[in-house]
Order: sequence, then C-alpha cells, then structure tokens
Amino acid sequence: MTRPPPDTETILRHWREAVPDDRLAHLVKDATRALVRALQMRLAEHAVSFGHWTFLRILWEGDGLTQRELSEQAGVMEPTTFSALNAMERLGYVTRRKRGGDRKKVYVLLTAKGRHLQHKLVPLAEEVNRIAVRGVRSGDIAATRSVLLNIIENLARDQHATDMRMPSTRDLVRLKAKYRRKRARP
Repeated sequence: MTRPPPDTETILRHWREAVPDDRLAHLVKDATRALVRALQMRLAEHAVSFGHWTFLRILWEGDGLTQRELSEQAGVMEPTTFSALNAMERLGYVTRRKRGGDRKKVYVLLTAKGRHLQHKLVPLAEEVNRIAVRGVRSGDIAATRSVLLNIIENLARDQHATDMRMPSTRDLVRLKAKYRRKRARP
C-alpha cells in the first residue's frame, strides 16, 4: 500500500493523535476538502471548474431553473451565480432566457454541450466516491450517510426556527464597520 502524501499524513496525525475528540465539523470539513480536491483534479482534465460542476449537477437534475432557484440550490449568492453563468454561457454549457409575462425571471437552460458533459463528468465523481470509501464496510457507509443527513436536517431546522440567514458579503462589511465603530467609542 502506498503512503498518503505529506499534507494528508499531517491531517491524519492531527485527527488521530492531537485532537481525536475534536468537533465533528472540523473533521467533516477536512473530509470535504479531500473529496473536493480529488474531484477538482479530475474535472480539470476536462477544463471544467468545480464551481461550474456544482451548477451543472443541479441543472442535470432540473434543467430550466431560474437564476435565483439555481443560487438557492447551490447555496451561493446570486452575484456568484451570475458570474458563473456568464462564464458557462461563453463556454457553451448554458443559455439564459426570459419566458412568458414575467420579464424579471431569467431561466437557465443546458445546451447540448452542457448536457453531454454529464456523461463525461458524473463517472469522475463516482470514481472519487469509490476511492473515498475503499475498504469501508457497507454498514459504516450507510451509518455515515444516515448521520450526515440527520446533521443536515437538524441544522436546516435550526436555521428555519431561528430565522437566521447567511449575510451577503456587503452586509458582513457593514457589520464589521459597525463593530469597529462600537469598539472605538470611549
């Protein structure tokens, strides 16, 4: 068996020796980073960015969403979606159209090229998943899926119950300035 790269060894040593009982959120974050990195390397071979993959994946499941719906499902702000869609349109993956009487809603539609990418890219994600769970018992995989789905559901319920929302970057800048002014007062 080959040894993991040095940065992976450092992460594993951190989790196994330094902080074996640290917060689950940090462990999930490190696992997510490793999964994303593995997929990004494979997507790069097809000149597709991870950000575009995120939107393509959503559109493969539900083509013809509005830009707002796409932003919500991707969990990103609308300006991020707008920028990504501009690039994806230039690459020939999507088109945007207005339909019917509502001139404000812009619908995002896959092109034939965008749809064709599904056949190339989905197997790459499946490969990453196979590699990630190599040697892990199927019962452990099922338990992990169940736990992670419960975590997602619990946090979504908490967000709904507290009516909290993710502030925009602009809002964060304003909050930071307000906080600085407050701290600077005598």
